[in-house]
Formats: sequence, C-alpha cells, structure tokens
Amino acid sequence: MSLHAPAPSADLSAAADKDQPLREDIRLLGRLLGDTVREQEGGEAFTAVETIRQIAVRFARDQEPAARDELAAILNGLPRDTMLSVVRAFTYFLHFANIAEDQHHIRRRRTHEIAGSEAREGSLAYALERLAEAGVGGEALAEALGHALVSPVLTAHPTEVSRKSILHCQREVARLLDTRDRVAMTPEEAADNDAALRAAVLTLWRTRMLRPNRLAVVDEVKNGISYYDDTFFAELPRLYCQFEDQLKSRFPEQSWDLPNFFRIGSWIGGDRDGNPFVTADILKEALRLQSSAALDFYLDEIHALGADLPLSQMLLPVSAELAALADRSPDRSPHRADEAYRRALTGIYARLAATSESLDRHPPLRHAVAESAPYDSSAALVADLQVLAASLAAHGAGLLARGRLRRLIRAVQVFGFHLAPIDLRQNSDVHERSVAELLALAGRLPSVAAYSALDEAARIALLAEEIASPRPLYSPYLAYSEETAGELAIFFAARELKARYGDAALPNCIISKTDGASDLLEVALLAKEAGLLIPGAQPKLAVNIIPLFETIDDLRRSAPVMASLFALPAYRALVAARGEEQEVMLGYSDSNKDGGFLTSGWELYKAEIDLTRVFAAAGVRLRLFHGRGGSVGRGGGPSYQAILAQPAGAVSGQIRITEQGEVIASKYANPEVGRRNLEILAAATLEATLTDHENRVEPARPYHAVLDRLSQLAFSAYRGLVYETPGFTTYFRESTPVSEIANLNIGSRPASRKKSEAIEDLRAIPWVFSWAQCRLMLPGWYGFGSAVEAWLGEHPEGREAGLATLRKMYRNWPFFRTLLSNMDMVLAKSDIAIASRYAELVTDAELRAAIFGRIKAEWERTRELLLAIEEQAELLADNPLLKRSIRNRFPYMDPLNHLQVELLHRHRAGETDERIRRGIHLTINGVAAGLRNSG
Repeated sequence: MSLHAPAPSADLSAAADKDQPLREDIRLLGRLLGDTVREQEGGEAFTAVETIRQIAVRFARDQEPAARDELAAILNGLPRDTMLSVVRAFTYFLHFANIAEDQHHIRRRRTHEIAGSEAREGSLAYALERLAEAGVGGEALAEALGHALVSPVLTAHPTEVSRKSILHCQREVARLLDTRDRVAMTPEEAADNDAALRAAVLTLWRTRMLRPNRLAVVDEVKNGISYYDDTFFAELPRLYCQFEDQLKSRFPEQSWDLPNFFRIGSWIGGDRDGNPFVTADILKEALRLQSSAALDFYLDEIHALGADLPLSQMLLPVSAELAALADRSPDRSPHRADEAYRRALTGIYARLAATSESLDRHPPLRHAVAESAPYDSSAALVADLQVLAASLAAHGAGLLARGRLRRLIRAVQVFGFHLAPIDLRQNSDVHERSVAELLALAGRLPSVAAYSALDEAARIALLAEEIASPRPLYSPYLAYSEETAGELAIFFAARELKARYGDAALPNCIISKTDGASDLLEVALLAKEAGLLIPGAQPKLAVNIIPLFETIDDLRRSAPVMASLFALPAYRALVAARGEEQEVMLGYSDSNKDGGFLTSGWELYKAEIDLTRVFAAAGVRLRLFHGRGGSVGRGGGPSYQAILAQPAGAVSGQIRITEQGEVIASKYANPEVGRRNLEILAAATLEATLTDHENRVEPARPYHAVLDRLSQLAFSAYRGLVYETPGFTTYFRESTPVSEIANLNIGSRPASRKKSEAIEDLRAIPWVFSWAQCRLMLPGWYGFGSAVEAWLGEHPEGREAGLATLRKMYRNWPFFRTLLSNMDMVLAKSDIAIASRYAELVTDAELRAAIFGRIKAEWERTRELLLAIEEQAELLADNPLLKRSIRNRFPYMDPLNHLQVELLHRHRAGETDERIRRGIHLTINGVAAGLRNSG
C-alpha cells in the first residue's frame, strides 16, 4: 500500500500518454512518503494514512455519503499523535503533487521545443508572431520597448505558510525528479537518485513545518532575496538575451540592445501600511542586505569569468582599452603577465570587493589580491565589463562574450548596486496626521486639529503654498510624536539611501487609501522636508508620488482626483519633473472586500478607461500598478489573460503587478518555472500595448451597459450579505479559521489595521485566506448568480435573449471571458459539502441555518448560470490541466479540511493541548498547498 494519484477517469483518457510521466512521478513520491511514514512513525500511523486516503478518494470521486460518514468517524477518533502524522502526511503529499506538476509543465514545454512545435501562448515568440500578424514592424516595437517597463513587485503579505527550510528541501526533490527525466542513468546512478530522493523525503519529514515565532521584517527581506539566488539572477538576464536574439533573428536589419525594461521590484522593508515594525532602520538594513546579495553575485560571477577567460595575448590580441584596464589592476602575478583578461577581472574584483566593504560593511568570502578603490556607481562596473566584451568582439572572439559575460553585464544593468527598487508605502491617514503636526508645531496652523478641520480646497491651497516655499517646517529642536518622527525618519533615510545606492533604489512613494488630491500633496510636502523635493520655478522631485485607490468609491473617484491634480500648477510641475509620467495603483483586494468580485472587477476596468482618458488629455503617460493577490478574490488568476483583458490603451508599454504570499514561491522558486512566468509578463505586456486585443472580435463598448447593471445587482447582493446581514461578522469569525490564521507565524504584519472585529478593518488577505480554508472561496463569486438571475428577469426580450447576449459577451469580450474563467476556477476549487462542516462551527443554530442557506443557494445559482453562459456541462471544461490537477490533489485536501474542523471544535471548546493548536496550523499549511493560490 502506498500513497498515489487517483486513477484517471474516462474523460481524461485522451491525455493519458502525455500525462503518464506525471502520474509516475506522483506515485513515486507518494510511495516514498508512505515508506517514510511507516519507517518513522510505525505501521499503525501508516495504516491510518492509507485507510484515510482510500476513503477520501472514494468520497472525492464518487461523493458517497457513506464514505463521508466513514471518513469523519475515522478522523474524529484518531489519537492526537497519529492525527498529527496524518496531517503531515497529507500536507506533504500535496506539496509533492505541486512539485510533480511543475516538473511536468517543464517536461511538456521542453518536449514541444524539441519537436519544433508552434510557439505557445504566453511566450515571447508567440507575442512576436501576433505582432507581425497585426502589422507591427521592428521600428514600432523598438519605440514601444524604449519606454517600456514591466515590473513584478514582491511583497511580504503573509499568505506564504511554508518555511524557507521546507522550500529548500522541496527544490531538492524537484532537482532529483528533473535529473531522472533528462538523464539516461546507469543502474548505479538510478540507485543513487532513489537514495537521494528517499533522503530528501526523510529530511522533509523530520523538518519542522511551522515557525515557532512570528517572522521579523528582516526575515521577510532575506526570504525575498532568496528568490534572486534561486531564480532572478540567472533567469532574468537569460530572458533578456533570449529576447534580443529573437528580435535580431526577426529584424536583422535593426540593432537590438534592449533597454532595461524588465525589473523586479519590492515592498519588503518599505511597506509601512499597518506594519509598525517597518522603520527607517529596517529600511536601511533591507537595502544593505539587498546590495550585499547583488554584490556577492557579481563577485562570484567575476571570479568564474576568470576561469572562463584564461586567454593569452600571445594568441589573442586585446584592445588598448582592455590593456589599460589590465595595467590598472593590482594583480602583479608573473603567471598572468600575458593574460590581460584575467588581470582585468582581478582588478574589477578588487574594486567590487572594496565597494562591498564601503557600501555595505560586507567583506567578500574571497579576498581581493590587493586593496583598490571602490566603484562609485554600477554604471562604472558595467563600463569595465563592456571593455572586455568589446575587446573579445573586435578580435574575432565575440562568441566568448555571449555567455556568462553578456549575462553579467545585463545583470548589473538591471540590478545595479541596490538589487531591487523598494517602494515606500503608507496609509494616507498617517501622512495627514504627520503633516498636521508639522504645520501646527511650525506655527503655520493654530493646532493639529485645525488641519483636519480644513475642507479639501483649503488643504490643497495650503499644501500647494508650502510645497512651493523653500522654508522648511521641520526643526530638529521640536519634539514630535512618535508616529510623525517615524514618518520623517523614513523620508530622511530615503534621501540618504538614494545618495548611497542611487536614485533607482527608492523611486516610489505609494499612498494607501487615497481619496483626494491633498493625499498626494501631503507626501510632496513630506518629501520637501527631507530634501527629496527641491522647490523652484522648475522643481526637482526625487520620487514618484503614487496614489493607491482601493475601495469602490475610491476607484470611482480616481479619474476626477487625477484630473484635479493635473489642473493644479504646483502638482503639474512635479509631474513634469518626473518626465511627464505618473503611476497610479489600483487595489484589487480591498475593492473586492468592499464591493464583491463582479463589482470590483468592473469598477477597476472602468477606472482604467477613465484614467486613460484623463491622462491623454493632460499629455501625461500613465503607468498602472495592479495590486493583485494570489487568489481570484484578490485579483489573481492567470497573468497572461489578465493583462490582455485590460481595456484598450491601459497598458501602454508599462505595467507593474504585485506578487504576493505563496504565489511568489509557486511562480519563482523553480528557475525554469520562474523564467516562464517572467516571459509571460513581458509577452502579454507587448501584445496588450501594440494590439487592440480587447476589440479584436467586435467593439466592447456596447456591452458596458450590461456590466453596469450586473454590477449594481451583484453589489447589492454582496453588500446585503456581508455588511447588512445582522450577525454576519459572527458567522464569518466562527465558520472560518480567521482567528487561528491571525496567530500563524507567517508574516510581520498584524491581521487587522486596528483592534476591531469589523470586517471593514480586517485586512483583505486574512479575509480571502479564511474563505479559502473552508473551501467556500466566497470573495471570488458571491453575488454573480443573483445579479444574472435578476438581469435576465429584467431583460425586455425575455430570458433566452438575455442569456444569448451574455454568451456573446463571453465569446467575444476578453475582459468578460477572463472574469468568468476566473470564477469558474474558483467554483471548481470550492466544495459546498466541506463548507457545510465549517458552518457547523457556528454556535447559533438559527444564524448558521440562515446565512449558510443563503450562501449555498447563491453558490448553486452562480454555478448553474455560469455554466449556462459558458455553454458547458461542468466546470473547467476548457481547462483540462487544472481539472487534472484538482483530481490529483483534492482527495488529499478533504481529510485535512475534516481534521481542521474537528480540531477547531476542540480548540474553541477550551482544550489546551499544544498538539491541537499545532494540528490546526498544519492543516492550514496543507490546505494552502493544495489550493496553491489561496491568499
């Protein structure tokens, strides 16, 4: 007996051949896990795991009521130590299923590339073909790339429940599977691989899954940096080189040296919104750690280049520039007298080692041959490396510059000495209080309260006057509140760090909960006080001031707010100082929590249209920053389709997108998977910029009125449940593990913005994460069924005519199709039967029956009408890969959900056994692994 994947059903048999390696990998890992459980925990624990697995497969596959009762009886009667073994076994199986699926995606992609198959959707090659079909030539493409920016931004939002130690072991399992797939092994090599896999599984089994303490911000910074070591350092330069080669092949008459349009951003260490642990000192340490990581990588690569380029001047001439660079090197070894490239690299290494010491107080592991002067900028390092590349090319050895050296030059251009630009983010309320205190203590206003009493017009006038004044408000001799002192310290630190690491290190200030023009002017004033804004006829501004519009009302106000700012001479001058570009961030998570899935999606879409119009009229280039989470309820879903579903003109070559929580590991822990995800972002951005994908089939504008009405109806249904139903907050808190999630050590940020039980004050992350754990996924669909049902009832030509309109919209409008496809995915991952067990946790039987009854009815209505619009008999009919994935993993999630409910019952009944609390947190880990995009 062993853990293994369920047998394929008849409807999946067509894919049997290509999926056979996946099933073999899952069976292999399941067998090794089963062996490990039996060896480490004993036969009783193994038997329990295997029995539960078999019943769970019956329950998931056949929905046998008897299987559910049988499963519940076994799970509820487990001894506590056995229960923990069962939870860990099923959790690890889900992690192994993820690994096997990722490896299968890599395997299938390589198979297609080896076979010379047509370019696949989401690849740069596919994007170039689509652009060619649309008549986009090389010059137009070069122009678009000249001002392009594609930037996934890593955030520390706490939905990543796996420790780095666990992720490291999982990467070893993936590496060993990959070796089995690519290498024809001898029997001895195969045995070694088996033994290594067994050792990796055993290591995982004996490694603690849960953190004993909450992560500190510095821990989050280090976790973020680890993805550079694993993926970004190698794969982002490789992606640039790949794209340049494709462009040269397609447009050989043009010279292609791509600008650094693709960069990885970060919020980790700069995001203060609701996180009191992010301080000026933390910001400084975050940049120091980032810089040290970048310089360590460069030093290692330069050391390796020394081995790659043992070229003798007696056999290969060198340029005068390279000879001079070599002569300036402190390397005086007679053994390298004729090896100019090596001596030049030794000198570069010495200067870079000195840079590491000077910038970061971080000595390299390998000492330089002698002391040297540090580089004053990363551009100076690039210039030295380009001397090597030019010399090689000039003397017939250009091929030697196309590998490691080419990639290193690109890496330094992209990552600089700062690694990743860190965004500063804070809530507008904090800025308001800080500015009020500055004005009051400087005698500009009679009291702190006086600023809050001003209306918006008066605030704007006052702030505009102060921004233009060279006189500072701040004085080091005045005593400020802790909050204001902390905010000022951040801005002063930003000025210091920009001088140290370059302007690119801290380019952005983001304002959460923006609802008016004064919110941006307040940040401009704080920037002025720190020397980041120099007033004058042509002011100099060192940071981008970025509003974040989050709630439904804020999204609706976004275009009027920006129009009022552009009409204000004081702010328009600041935009000119930033190159006539302005970024606007749109919040998917809070708008969803505020207004529901359909209304959030539609208001975001309309805001983009309105902003595009306002910016075009003002002559300002718009860059949108999409604050998406991993789950559909927080704006998640496939990135390629999401970008192409943007309204025409909204992408315009520039896009930033947050990458959050467990999605970061899912996308970027594996280097090949990471490069594929990076490529998808770049390809989709180019397609969306240079083709009118939205109106490709027919104009979308006539459908807007339909969505307006559907959104109104969905908003009413969602708000009616979540904010207007008495007792709903109690129902939510008792029927989901939201309180237990808040106690997980998965991030530095508190779960709520303030000490309150209100849903308004709860962060969007635990809101969505909790609904995912109980398998309802309510934020990703609630209100759609009621809206469609009501709209069909209102349709003047009758229900069937209305349904025909919605079907046409689904077929022809990318936005609507993407919206519904994401909802299809969410509904497929939900399970109303398991959700009913969580509802039993609600102590008030009447409240439980009333609210769960409404949720269940809406779930069934939404599912029925979604399938009717899609003209499908079942969910995921057009997504066989996800359908297969769900079939593989859900039998192993169901027992975890059943156990989680039982443990929550015991915990809330007052049982204090530490194993119960640990079991709850382990089940949360397992369910999150099974869903993959849960937070």
